Parts: sequence; C-alpha cells; structure tokens
Amino acid sequence: YALLSKNYYTASSTIVPVTEGKSMGGNLGSLASLAGINLGGSIGGNSSGEISPMLYPEIISSIPFKLELLKTKIKVPESDSLVTYQYYFEEVYNPGVLVGLKKYTIGLPRLLIGALKSLATADKGKPSEKQKLIELTEEEFRLMNSLEEQISLIINDKEGFVSLSFTMPEAKASAQMTQRAQELLQEYALKYKTQKSKEQLAYIEERFQEKQKEFDQKKLQLALFQDQNNNINSAVARTKLLQLQSEYDLSFTVYTELAKQLETQRLQVKKDTPIFTILKPVNIPNEKAGPKKSVILIGFTFFGLIVSLGYIYVKSLLPDFKKEWEKA
Repeated sequence: YALLSKNYYTASSTIVPVTEGKSMGGNLGSLASLAGINLGGSIGGNSSGEISPMLYPEIISSIPFKLELLKTKIKVPESDSLVTYQYYFEEVYNPGVLVGLKKYTIGLPRLLIGALKSLATADKGKPSEKQKLIELTEEEFRLMNSLEEQISLIINDKEGFVSLSFTMPEAKASAQMTQRAQELLQEYALKYKTQKSKEQLAYIEERFQEKQKEFDQKKLQLALFQDQNNNINSAVARTKLLQLQSEYDLSFTVYTELAKQLETQRLQVKKDTPIFTILKPVNIPNEKAGPKKSVILIGFTFFGLIVSLGYIYVKSLLPDFKKEWEKA
C-alpha cells in the first residue's frame, strides 16, 4: 500500500485579517437638519461592518464558494492547457484502486460525516424565492465533498492570523487552488466589509445631487433679482433680496457640507478596501505532503502484529471451546 499510494502536495498561506474600521465620516449637524436632510445617525458612527474571522469556515463551506472553486483553472501534467478543477477530477485524474479501497473502508466514517455536513450547509444556505435557486448535479455534490477534505482553514485567535491550505495530487495545482481560495475569501470578506460604507456613499451622492440642483436654482434666482433691481429703493424689494440671500447662503452651506461629506465617504470606502495582510504568500511546494510511507509501514506492521497475536490467541482457545461445546 505504501509503495502504490500516489503522492499528494499541500500548499498554504498565512494571512492576517484587518478587523479595525473607524468611520471617517463627519456629521452635518443642524445645518443639514434645517435643510430637511436626514442622513441618519449611522454616518457619524462606524461606517464599515466587520466580518469576524470565526465566520471564515462558514464562508469556505458555503455552496457558492465551492462552486467558484470548481471553476478554478489549474495546470496539470496530463494536459497541455489549463483545465478546471471539476474537469480534472471528472475526466483526467485517476486515483487508482487503493484510493477507492481506502475511501470506502477506513475512510467511510469521514465520508459519511462530510456528506452530512454538506447536506446541513445546503439546507442552511437555501436561498429565498426571489433569489436564484441552486441546483447541484451528483458530480458537483461529490466534488464538493472532496473539497471539504482538501481545503483546510485554521484560525489562530490568540495570535490573530489565519492559515489556509489546499491539498492536490499535483504541486502546482495545489498552489493554484490555494491562491484562488485565498482570493475568494478576500472577495467575500471585502464585499461584506464595504457594503455598508458603499450604501452610505450612494445615499450621500443622491442627496448631494439634489442639493446641488437646489443650490443652482437659488443662485439663479438671486442673480436674476439683482439684475432686475439694480437700484433698490423700496423696503419690499430689500426684504425680498434679504430673503433670497438668506436662502442662497443656507443652500450654499448645506451644499458645501455635503460635498465635504461626499469626499470623506469616498475616502472611507477606500479605507475599507484592504482586508488581508499576507504574512506567508502561496508558493509551489517542493516536497510532497504524503503519503508518509514510513508511518504507513510502521502502522501496518503494528496492525499485522496485533492481528497475528489475536489470531494465535483465538486459535489456541478453539480446541477448549470445541470441547465445551460438545459437552453442552
């Protein structure tokens, strides 16, 4: 078994999630309130939601994440061009008889546990009727179970880093899958982290455009009134001018503050964009991760010894057992 087992390789990376995010947004205060603007209290607070690293295992166990991994293109010796992970394991890879024997004998409990976990994840991740329903083929379901065994995510909460690794029959393919899994994890976390600040940016942009139009109107009204009344002698005209000037000043102040808020929020979105600090980048492994042939030989040696001793012991008891059975 040790001699015939195929080699496999594991590539890994170590990343540090950024879990700090303070809002750079200010508060328009009473000026915006006077103009009838309700920007909400959240703008002055934390504008970037944070996703806990403890949720990363849920991300990599989700069906959309696995479906993206199935589409990852990898380089394998059996093909001159890049092939997807799904195509490789469906059409190219030949695991051999020993792998199948191990999978459905000593690996059967783990296989059943993986299937149950996938079913639980599928039930938990069922979309609503408004969303696109996810339908998996039998082959996709089987490959997702394989992904559960190949991908590994270790969270070191004490030290504050996350280790991600992927195991494949080919060294370069393992590095490519690890890199893609890291990118997907970053995309999911980035989408979650910047969602709130982007929504706030869209809201402020909408309010800014409204107040910009209003400011242009006030400016035009004031200019037209001044052109039509170069020499103001009546109290009514002076009152009208003061009213238009006051409306212009208020509109200009709110417009200016919104412009500042808009630029500040744009900076906030950019600030939220970096998610991971890469401590250990992905590299192509030079040495195989397994199988550990020496460990296999030692394990089978002890196993054979135990079975042999058990056989000898049971065989020595058989004559006495046979005599007792005949007497009974």
